[in-house]
Amino acid sequence: MTKSIVSIVKYEKPLESIQKAIELANGFENLSTSAKVFIKPNLVYWNRHCEIPKWGMLTTSRVMEDVLICLKDYGVSDITVGEGIITESPDDRESAEDAFEKLGYNIFKERYGIKVYDTFERPFEKVELAEGVSAKMNADMLHSDFLIDIPVLKTHAQCVVSLGIKNLKGLINIPSRKKFHGADPKYSLHYNVAQLANKAPPSLTIIDGIYTLERGPTFDGKAHRSNLLVASTDILSADLVGSRLLGIDPIAVPHLVQAAKDRNRPINLSDIEIKGESIEDNAVPHEWEFIYENNNTLPLSYAKAGIGGIKYRRYDETMCTFCSFYNGIILTAIKAAWKGEPFDGIEVLTGKIMEPTPGNNKTILLGQCQYNKNKDNPNINELIPIKGCPPDVEEIKDALKKAGIKVPSYLFKNIEKAPLLFLERYKNKPEFEEQFYHIT
Repeated sequence: MTKSIVSIVKYEKPLESIQKAIELANGFENLSTSAKVFIKPNLVYWNRHCEIPKWGMLTTSRVMEDVLICLKDYGVSDITVGEGIITESPDDRESAEDAFEKLGYNIFKERYGIKVYDTFERPFEKVELAEGVSAKMNADMLHSDFLIDIPVLKTHAQCVVSLGIKNLKGLINIPSRKKFHGADPKYSLHYNVAQLANKAPPSLTIIDGIYTLERGPTFDGKAHRSNLLVASTDILSADLVGSRLLGIDPIAVPHLVQAAKDRNRPINLSDIEIKGESIEDNAVPHEWEFIYENNNTLPLSYAKAGIGGIKYRRYDETMCTFCSFYNGIILTAIKAAWKGEPFDGIEVLTGKIMEPTPGNNKTILLGQCQYNKNKDNPNINELIPIKGCPPDVEEIKDALKKAGIKVPSYLFKNIEKAPLLFLERYKNKPEFEEQFYHIT
Protein backbone atom coordinates (compact mmCIF):
# COMPACT_ATOMS: atom_id res chain seq x y z
CA MET A 1 0.00 0.00 0.00
CA THR A 2 1.30 3.45 -0.92
CA LYS A 3 1.55 5.68 2.09
CA SER A 4 0.49 9.32 2.15
CA ILE A 5 3.42 11.67 2.64
CA VAL A 6 3.33 14.41 5.26
CA SER A 7 6.26 16.77 5.75
CA ILE A 8 7.09 18.46 9.04
CA VAL A 9 9.54 21.32 8.73
CA LYS A 10 10.91 23.76 11.27
CA TYR A 11 10.22 27.34 10.20
CA GLU A 12 13.64 28.96 10.06
CA LYS A 13 13.85 31.26 7.05
CA PRO A 14 11.30 33.05 4.87
CA LEU A 15 10.60 31.19 1.61
CA GLU A 16 13.20 28.46 2.19
CA SER A 17 11.17 26.75 4.90
CA ILE A 18 7.98 26.71 2.83
CA GLN A 19 9.91 25.51 -0.21
CA LYS A 20 11.30 22.63 1.84
CA ALA A 21 7.87 21.68 3.24
CA ILE A 22 6.33 21.62 -0.25
CA GLU A 23 9.22 19.70 -1.81
CA LEU A 24 9.32 17.01 0.89
CA ALA A 25 5.56 16.48 0.49
CA ASN A 26 5.75 16.43 -3.34
CA GLY A 27 3.20 19.22 -3.06
CA PHE A 28 3.21 20.35 -6.67
CA GLU A 29 3.55 16.88 -8.19
CA ASN A 30 0.00 16.93 -9.60
CA LEU A 31 -0.18 20.66 -10.26
CA SER A 32 -0.26 21.89 -13.86
CA THR A 33 1.15 25.32 -14.60
CA SER A 34 -2.10 26.10 -16.47
CA ALA A 35 -4.25 25.20 -13.44
CA LYS A 36 -6.69 27.58 -11.79
CA VAL A 37 -5.42 27.61 -8.21
CA PHE A 38 -7.59 28.63 -5.27
CA ILE A 39 -5.95 29.46 -1.92
CA LYS A 40 -7.91 29.35 1.34
CA PRO A 41 -6.11 30.96 4.29
CA ASN A 42 -7.59 31.04 7.80
CA LEU A 43 -8.70 34.59 8.56
CA VAL A 44 -11.39 33.43 10.96
CA TYR A 45 -12.12 36.82 12.52
CA TRP A 46 -11.27 40.47 11.98
CA ASN A 47 -11.97 43.69 13.85
CA ARG A 48 -11.41 46.97 12.03
CA HIS A 49 -11.88 49.03 15.22
CA CYS A 50 -8.74 47.90 17.05
CA GLU A 51 -5.63 45.74 16.98
CA ILE A 52 -6.26 42.06 17.63
CA PRO A 53 -3.92 39.31 18.81
CA LYS A 54 -3.39 37.56 15.47
CA TRP A 55 -0.82 34.98 16.60
CA GLY A 56 -2.11 31.46 16.25
CA MET A 57 -5.52 32.74 15.12
CA LEU A 58 -4.75 33.89 11.57
CA THR A 59 -2.62 32.42 8.81
CA THR A 60 0.55 34.49 8.75
CA SER A 61 1.00 36.81 5.81
CA ARG A 62 4.61 35.58 5.68
CA VAL A 63 3.50 32.04 4.83
CA MET A 64 0.92 33.37 2.36
CA GLU A 65 3.54 35.33 0.45
CA ASP A 66 6.00 32.44 0.48
CA VAL A 67 3.34 30.15 -1.03
CA LEU A 68 2.56 32.74 -3.71
CA ILE A 69 6.25 33.03 -4.61
CA CYS A 70 6.51 29.24 -4.87
CA LEU A 71 3.50 29.12 -7.20
CA LYS A 72 4.80 31.92 -9.41
CA ASP A 73 8.26 30.31 -9.58
CA TYR A 74 6.57 27.05 -10.59
CA GLY A 75 4.85 28.85 -13.45
CA VAL A 76 1.27 29.16 -12.18
CA SER A 77 -0.42 32.43 -13.15
CA ASP A 78 -4.14 31.96 -12.40
CA ILE A 79 -4.36 32.33 -8.61
CA THR A 80 -7.37 33.28 -6.47
CA VAL A 81 -7.36 33.83 -2.71
CA GLY A 82 -10.74 33.65 -0.99
CA GLU A 83 -11.98 33.85 2.58
CA GLY A 84 -15.27 34.48 4.37
CA ILE A 85 -14.27 36.46 7.44
CA ILE A 86 -16.61 36.44 10.43
CA THR A 87 -17.33 39.74 12.18
CA GLU A 88 -19.82 40.79 14.86
CA SER A 89 -22.39 41.60 12.14
CA PRO A 90 -23.04 39.21 9.23
CA ASP A 91 -23.75 42.22 6.98
CA ASP A 92 -20.35 43.83 7.61
CA ARG A 93 -18.28 43.97 4.42
CA GLU A 94 -15.93 46.76 5.46
CA SER A 95 -14.01 44.52 7.86
CA ALA A 96 -12.95 42.12 5.10
CA GLU A 97 -11.63 45.04 3.07
CA ASP A 98 -9.77 46.30 6.12
CA ALA A 99 -8.28 42.86 6.78
CA PHE A 100 -7.07 42.44 3.21
CA GLU A 101 -5.50 45.89 3.34
CA LYS A 102 -3.77 45.57 6.71
CA LEU A 103 -2.61 41.96 6.24
CA GLY A 104 -1.00 42.79 2.88
CA TYR A 105 -3.39 40.96 0.56
CA ASN A 106 -3.88 44.07 -1.58
CA ILE A 107 -0.10 44.19 -2.00
CA PHE A 108 -0.25 40.54 -3.10
CA LYS A 109 -2.74 41.51 -5.80
CA GLU A 110 -0.38 44.10 -7.24
CA ARG A 111 2.85 42.20 -6.70
CA TYR A 112 1.77 38.78 -8.00
CA GLY A 113 -1.24 39.53 -10.22
CA ILE A 114 -3.66 37.45 -8.15
CA LYS A 115 -7.35 37.86 -7.31
CA VAL A 116 -8.43 38.33 -3.68
CA TYR A 117 -12.09 37.84 -2.80
CA ASP A 118 -14.37 38.20 0.17
CA THR A 119 -16.33 35.00 -0.44
CA PHE A 120 -19.52 36.61 0.90
CA GLU A 121 -19.47 38.81 -2.19
CA ARG A 122 -18.96 35.90 -4.58
CA PRO A 123 -21.37 33.24 -5.90
CA PHE A 124 -22.22 30.18 -3.81
CA GLU A 125 -23.38 26.87 -5.25
CA LYS A 126 -25.40 24.22 -3.46
CA VAL A 127 -23.50 20.95 -3.19
CA GLU A 128 -24.36 17.60 -1.63
CA LEU A 129 -21.32 16.93 0.52
CA ALA A 130 -22.70 13.56 1.66
CA GLU A 131 -26.06 11.90 1.99
CA GLY A 132 -28.11 14.24 4.17
CA VAL A 133 -25.44 16.98 4.22
CA SER A 134 -25.77 19.87 1.80
CA ALA A 135 -24.23 23.32 1.87
CA LYS A 136 -23.83 26.38 -0.29
CA MET A 137 -20.11 26.56 -1.05
CA ASN A 138 -17.92 29.13 -2.75
CA ALA A 139 -18.13 28.63 -6.51
CA ASP A 140 -14.57 29.90 -7.16
CA MET A 141 -13.10 27.03 -5.15
CA LEU A 142 -15.51 24.45 -6.59
CA HIS A 143 -14.52 25.38 -10.15
CA SER A 144 -10.80 25.62 -9.52
CA ASP A 145 -8.36 22.92 -10.62
CA PHE A 146 -6.26 22.89 -7.46
CA LEU A 147 -6.84 23.97 -3.87
CA ILE A 148 -4.15 25.16 -1.49
CA ASP A 149 -5.55 25.07 2.02
CA ILE A 150 -3.52 27.06 4.58
CA PRO A 151 -5.01 26.65 8.06
CA VAL A 152 -3.32 27.47 11.35
CA LEU A 153 -2.11 24.80 13.76
CA LYS A 154 -4.68 25.29 16.51
CA THR A 155 -7.24 23.70 18.75
CA HIS A 156 -10.95 24.49 18.74
CA ALA A 157 -13.33 24.69 21.69
CA GLN A 158 -16.04 22.74 19.82
CA CYS A 159 -14.22 20.68 17.15
CA VAL A 160 -11.14 19.87 19.27
CA VAL A 161 -8.79 20.90 16.42
CA SER A 162 -9.22 23.33 13.54
CA LEU A 163 -6.90 22.28 10.70
CA GLY A 164 -7.25 21.60 6.97
CA ILE A 165 -10.73 20.07 6.84
CA LYS A 166 -12.26 22.45 9.37
CA ASN A 167 -10.71 25.45 7.58
CA LEU A 168 -12.97 24.77 4.58
CA LYS A 169 -15.99 25.75 6.68
CA GLY A 170 -14.96 29.32 5.82
CA LEU A 171 -16.04 28.64 2.23
CA ILE A 172 -19.72 28.00 2.96
CA ASN A 173 -22.33 30.72 3.37
CA ILE A 174 -23.78 31.91 6.68
CA PRO A 175 -27.02 29.87 6.57
CA SER A 176 -24.97 26.72 5.87
CA ARG A 177 -22.62 27.50 8.74
CA LYS A 178 -25.57 27.84 11.10
CA LYS A 179 -27.08 24.61 9.78
CA PHE A 180 -23.80 22.80 10.47
CA HIS A 181 -24.43 23.46 14.17
CA GLY A 182 -27.71 21.55 14.02
CA ALA A 183 -29.57 19.75 16.79
CA ASP A 184 -29.89 16.43 14.91
CA PRO A 185 -27.43 14.05 16.65
CA LYS A 186 -26.88 12.11 13.41
CA TYR A 187 -25.86 15.22 11.49
CA SER A 188 -23.82 16.80 14.27
CA LEU A 189 -21.24 19.53 13.82
CA HIS A 190 -18.52 16.86 13.84
CA TYR A 191 -20.21 14.75 11.17
CA ASN A 192 -20.90 17.77 8.97
CA VAL A 193 -17.36 19.16 9.26
CA ALA A 194 -15.95 15.74 8.29
CA GLN A 195 -17.65 16.12 4.88
CA LEU A 196 -16.23 19.54 3.96
CA ALA A 197 -13.42 18.31 1.71
CA ASN A 198 -15.59 15.87 -0.25
CA LYS A 199 -16.17 18.18 -3.24
CA ALA A 200 -12.78 19.88 -3.24
CA PRO A 201 -10.43 19.53 -6.23
CA PRO A 202 -6.94 17.99 -5.86
CA SER A 203 -5.25 19.88 -3.07
CA LEU A 204 -2.21 20.71 -1.01
CA THR A 205 -2.66 21.44 2.68
CA ILE A 206 -0.01 23.59 4.35
CA ILE A 207 -0.58 24.02 8.09
CA ASP A 208 0.93 27.24 9.38
CA GLY A 209 2.34 26.51 12.83
CA ILE A 210 4.74 29.42 13.18
CA TYR A 211 2.30 30.29 15.92
CA THR A 212 -0.05 27.72 17.46
CA LEU A 213 -3.16 28.30 19.55
CA GLU A 214 -4.80 26.49 22.42
CA ARG A 215 -8.46 26.94 23.35
CA GLY A 216 -9.03 28.51 19.93
CA PRO A 217 -10.19 29.32 17.38
CA THR A 218 -10.13 33.08 18.04
CA PHE A 219 -8.38 35.84 19.96
CA ASP A 220 -9.34 34.60 23.42
CA GLY A 221 -7.13 31.53 22.97
CA LYS A 222 -3.55 31.25 24.18
CA ALA A 223 -0.88 31.53 21.48
CA HIS A 224 2.56 29.92 21.42
CA ARG A 225 5.57 30.41 19.16
CA SER A 226 6.09 26.92 17.71
CA ASN A 227 7.88 27.45 14.35
CA LEU A 228 6.33 24.45 12.59
CA LEU A 229 5.08 23.83 9.06
CA VAL A 230 3.13 20.74 7.97
CA ALA A 231 2.36 19.89 4.34
CA SER A 232 0.59 17.09 2.47
CA THR A 233 -1.40 16.52 -0.69
CA ASP A 234 -3.77 14.45 1.46
CA ILE A 235 -5.85 16.73 3.67
CA LEU A 236 -6.78 14.05 6.21
CA SER A 237 -3.17 12.95 6.63
CA ALA A 238 -2.09 16.55 7.24
CA ASP A 239 -4.80 16.90 9.89
CA LEU A 240 -3.93 13.65 11.64
CA VAL A 241 -0.30 14.74 11.93
CA GLY A 242 -1.33 18.27 12.94
CA SER A 243 -3.50 16.89 15.72
CA ARG A 244 -0.60 14.82 17.06
CA LEU A 245 1.65 17.89 17.00
CA LEU A 246 -0.92 19.64 19.19
CA GLY A 247 -0.58 16.76 21.64
CA ILE A 248 -4.04 15.40 20.81
CA ASP A 249 -4.61 11.79 19.75
CA PRO A 250 -6.79 11.94 16.60
CA ILE A 251 -9.06 9.30 18.15
CA ALA A 252 -10.26 12.15 20.41
CA VAL A 253 -11.24 14.33 17.42
CA PRO A 254 -14.71 13.23 16.23
CA HIS A 255 -14.58 14.83 12.78
CA LEU A 256 -11.20 13.22 12.02
CA VAL A 257 -12.50 9.84 13.20
CA GLN A 258 -15.49 10.27 10.88
CA ALA A 259 -13.37 11.43 7.94
CA ALA A 260 -11.05 8.42 8.37
CA LYS A 261 -14.03 6.06 8.57
CA ASP A 262 -15.53 7.55 5.40
CA ARG A 263 -12.23 6.98 3.57
CA ASN A 264 -11.61 3.52 5.06
CA ARG A 265 -8.42 4.86 6.63
CA PRO A 266 -6.75 4.03 9.96
CA ILE A 267 -6.77 6.79 12.55
CA ASN A 268 -3.37 5.82 14.01
CA LEU A 269 -1.16 7.27 11.20
CA SER A 270 0.01 3.79 10.18
CA ASP A 271 -0.58 4.59 6.49
CA ILE A 272 1.35 7.89 6.64
CA GLU A 273 5.03 8.48 5.90
CA ILE A 274 6.55 11.42 7.78
CA LYS A 275 9.37 13.34 6.11
CA GLY A 276 11.52 15.98 7.76
CA GLU A 277 11.10 16.47 11.49
CA SER A 278 9.51 13.85 13.75
CA ILE A 279 6.21 14.20 15.56
CA GLU A 280 7.74 12.98 18.81
CA ASP A 281 10.37 15.73 18.91
CA ASN A 282 7.91 18.52 18.18
CA ALA A 283 4.56 17.61 19.77
CA VAL A 284 3.51 19.94 22.60
CA PRO A 285 0.20 19.45 24.47
CA HIS A 286 -2.38 22.15 23.70
CA GLU A 287 -5.62 22.42 25.67
CA TRP A 288 -8.78 22.70 23.59
CA GLU A 289 -11.81 22.96 25.87
CA PHE A 290 -12.88 25.46 28.49
CA ILE A 291 -13.24 23.62 31.79
CA TYR A 292 -16.49 23.86 33.74
CA GLU A 293 -17.34 22.82 37.32
CA ASN A 294 -20.49 22.35 39.41
CA ASN A 295 -21.92 19.68 37.11
CA ASN A 296 -20.94 21.71 34.02
CA THR A 297 -22.93 24.75 35.12
CA LEU A 298 -20.10 27.26 35.70
CA PRO A 299 -16.66 27.92 34.16
CA LEU A 300 -13.87 26.69 36.41
CA SER A 301 -12.42 30.14 37.07
CA TYR A 302 -15.87 31.43 38.07
CA ALA A 303 -16.43 28.53 40.45
CA LYS A 304 -12.99 29.09 42.01
CA ALA A 305 -13.81 32.79 42.44
CA GLY A 306 -16.91 31.80 44.42
CA ILE A 307 -19.44 33.22 41.98
CA GLY A 308 -22.84 31.85 42.96
CA GLY A 309 -26.55 32.14 42.34
CA ILE A 310 -26.10 31.59 38.62
CA LYS A 311 -25.86 28.57 36.32
CA TYR A 312 -24.14 29.12 32.99
CA ARG A 313 -24.33 25.73 31.33
CA ARG A 314 -21.31 24.49 29.39
CA TYR A 315 -21.54 25.32 25.69
CA ASP A 316 -22.19 22.52 23.20
CA GLU A 317 -21.62 21.98 19.47
CA THR A 318 -25.03 23.41 18.51
CA MET A 319 -24.06 26.98 19.40
CA CYS A 320 -23.07 28.70 16.16
CA THR A 321 -20.33 31.25 15.60
CA PHE A 322 -22.39 34.39 16.18
CA CYS A 323 -23.87 33.28 19.49
CA SER A 324 -20.39 32.06 20.50
CA PHE A 325 -19.11 35.62 20.21
CA TYR A 326 -21.87 37.03 22.42
CA ASN A 327 -21.58 34.09 24.78
CA GLY A 328 -18.07 35.31 25.65
CA ILE A 329 -19.32 38.85 26.16
CA ILE A 330 -22.09 37.74 28.54
CA LEU A 331 -19.63 35.66 30.55
CA THR A 332 -17.30 38.67 30.79
CA ALA A 333 -20.23 40.85 31.87
CA ILE A 334 -21.21 38.40 34.62
CA LYS A 335 -17.68 38.33 35.99
CA ALA A 336 -17.46 42.13 35.92
CA ALA A 337 -20.86 42.46 37.65
CA TRP A 338 -20.18 40.05 40.51
CA LYS A 339 -19.48 41.88 43.77
CA GLY A 340 -19.35 38.96 46.18
CA GLU A 341 -23.10 38.46 46.68
CA PRO A 342 -24.90 35.56 44.95
CA PHE A 343 -27.03 36.35 41.91
CA ASP A 344 -30.80 35.79 42.08
CA GLY A 345 -31.10 32.17 40.93
CA ILE A 346 -30.32 32.74 37.25
CA GLU A 347 -29.80 30.13 34.54
CA VAL A 348 -28.36 30.94 31.09
CA LEU A 349 -29.07 28.61 28.16
CA THR A 350 -27.37 28.60 24.75
CA GLY A 351 -27.39 26.60 21.53
CA LYS A 352 -30.24 24.49 20.18
CA ILE A 353 -30.70 21.56 22.58
CA MET A 354 -30.40 22.85 26.16
CA GLU A 355 -33.54 22.80 28.29
CA PRO A 356 -34.17 24.70 31.54
CA THR A 357 -33.83 22.97 34.89
CA PRO A 358 -36.63 23.51 37.40
CA GLY A 359 -36.23 25.74 40.42
CA ASN A 360 -34.48 28.77 38.94
CA ASN A 361 -35.95 32.23 39.41
CA LYS A 362 -34.89 33.63 36.05
CA THR A 363 -33.89 31.98 32.78
CA ILE A 364 -31.96 33.81 30.06
CA LEU A 365 -32.32 32.30 26.59
CA LEU A 366 -29.45 33.40 24.31
CA GLY A 367 -30.28 33.54 20.61
CA GLN A 368 -33.29 32.91 18.41
CA CYS A 369 -32.78 29.13 18.35
CA GLN A 370 -32.84 28.89 22.13
CA TYR A 371 -35.85 31.21 22.34
CA ASN A 372 -37.82 29.20 19.77
CA LYS A 373 -37.11 25.97 21.63
CA ASN A 374 -37.90 27.01 25.18
CA LYS A 375 -40.13 30.10 25.12
CA ASP A 376 -43.12 28.07 26.39
CA ASN A 377 -41.23 25.69 28.67
CA PRO A 378 -43.13 25.21 31.97
CA ASN A 379 -39.86 24.93 33.95
CA ILE A 380 -39.18 28.64 33.39
CA ASN A 381 -40.42 30.95 36.15
CA GLU A 382 -39.32 34.24 34.59
CA LEU A 383 -38.30 34.21 30.95
CA ILE A 384 -35.66 36.71 29.83
CA PRO A 385 -35.12 36.27 26.08
CA ILE A 386 -32.25 37.56 23.99
CA LYS A 387 -33.76 37.10 20.56
CA GLY A 388 -32.20 37.58 17.14
CA CYS A 389 -29.84 35.72 14.87
CA PRO A 390 -27.36 37.04 15.73
CA PRO A 391 -28.57 38.70 18.94
CA ASP A 392 -28.53 42.48 19.31
CA VAL A 393 -26.20 44.11 21.83
CA GLU A 394 -29.00 46.29 23.20
CA GLU A 395 -31.11 43.18 23.82
CA ILE A 396 -28.20 41.64 25.71
CA LYS A 397 -27.84 44.76 27.87
CA ASP A 398 -31.58 44.82 28.62
CA ALA A 399 -31.66 41.11 29.44
CA LEU A 400 -28.78 41.34 31.90
CA LYS A 401 -30.40 44.35 33.55
CA LYS A 402 -33.72 42.47 33.92
CA ALA A 403 -31.86 39.56 35.49
CA GLY A 404 -30.28 41.88 38.06
CA ILE A 405 -26.78 41.59 36.59
CA LYS A 406 -25.41 45.12 36.96
CA VAL A 407 -22.79 45.37 34.25
CA PRO A 408 -20.25 48.24 34.33
CA SER A 409 -21.19 50.79 31.64
CA TYR A 410 -17.74 50.74 30.04
CA LEU A 411 -18.12 47.10 28.99
CA PHE A 412 -20.73 47.70 26.32
CA LYS A 413 -19.54 51.18 25.39
CA ASN A 414 -16.31 49.73 24.02
CA ILE A 415 -17.57 46.31 22.98
CA GLU A 416 -16.01 46.61 19.52
CA LYS A 417 -12.61 46.90 21.20
CA ALA A 418 -12.90 43.75 23.32
CA PRO A 419 -9.84 42.09 21.65
CA LEU A 420 -7.61 44.70 23.27
CA LEU A 421 -8.13 42.95 26.60
CA PHE A 422 -6.48 39.84 25.17
CA LEU A 423 -3.72 41.75 23.39
CA GLU A 424 -2.28 42.69 26.78
CA ARG A 425 -1.07 39.14 27.48
CA TYR A 426 1.44 39.35 24.59
CA LYS A 427 2.99 42.69 25.50
CA ASN A 428 6.76 42.70 26.08
CA LYS A 429 7.09 39.16 24.69
CA PRO A 430 9.47 39.48 21.74
CA GLU A 431 8.54 36.11 20.24
CA PHE A 432 5.15 37.53 19.24
CA GLU A 433 6.10 39.58 16.21
CA GLU A 434 3.70 41.66 14.15
CA GLN A 435 6.08 41.39 11.18
CA PHE A 436 4.63 37.98 10.32
CA TYR A 437 1.38 39.75 9.39
CA HIS A 438 2.87 42.80 7.70
CA ILE A 439 3.97 42.95 4.07
CA THR A 440 6.29 45.66 2.79
